[in-house]
Amino acid sequence: MNSVLKIEDLHVKVGETPILTGVNLEVKQGEIHALMGPNGSGKSTLAYALMGHPKYEITQGKIEIGGVDLAELDACERARLGLFLAFQYPVTIPGVKVADFLRLAISNIRNPERKEGENLMPMREFRTELRETMDQLNMDSEFARRYLNDGFSGGEKKRMEILQLALLKPKFAILDETDSGLDSDAVRVVSEGLAKLSGPEMGVLIITHHERLLEYNEPQFTHVMLAGKIVETGDASLARELHENGYTEVRKRHPEEAALEDKQEVVAK
Repeated sequence: MNSVLKIEDLHVKVGETPILTGVNLEVKQGEIHALMGPNGSGKSTLAYALMGHPKYEITQGKIEIGGVDLAELDACERARLGLFLAFQYPVTIPGVKVADFLRLAISNIRNPERKEGENLMPMREFRTELRETMDQLNMDSEFARRYLNDGFSGGEKKRMEILQLALLKPKFAILDETDSGLDSDAVRVVSEGLAKLSGPEMGVLIITHHERLLEYNEPQFTHVMLAGKIVETGDASLARELHENGYTEVRKRHPEEAALEDKQEVVAK
């Protein structure tokens, strides 16, 4: 039986400011979901709250994977349960080689009981899997010898996220505006990489402003967020509508949330 990422009535605040005001969402393994919405609607807050970032405090509701409550679990424990977050702005770590980072990450995910410094994935096995995965994603092997995101272009950083995704094989992948700041060629490369990895064992939640990433990864479900909650759900045609016409019509259909959105903007100023 496929696992389910289930979010019920989720309320999240940052400091004293409420951001999410009752998010409900279910993502099953094998499904592709798109989450869209204007700036400040809470999309990235949802991603970080799901992953357990300490800055984002859950004040109400719950998050479950396969019936396991994530409330008291840190980010590492959530990752071991099969949750993965591709960052909008990946962190640079000078001095740490991509290959060393990936070997450690894979060892932690596949052998969660291991003690630090022990039972790393055998080097020969790791190198074989890394090489095969990079070939699948059309990545130069030299990439693995570089320091993590150090001197990487925007497209290279996002391809690094896709490489992690391919090797860690999570049950659920959250992509937080992975297409942000990329030119069309880089978006195509990342999109094609994600398309190669999608399948029945992985549920995908693509957080995006644009339709470009969805051209290669058509969502079965598109969700629209306004003022900290999901106000509409449709299929891929809803994503196309938002791409072509923006959020004016959505705001007209949901005047209460649109009014709350205006109030939040005033407070932010």
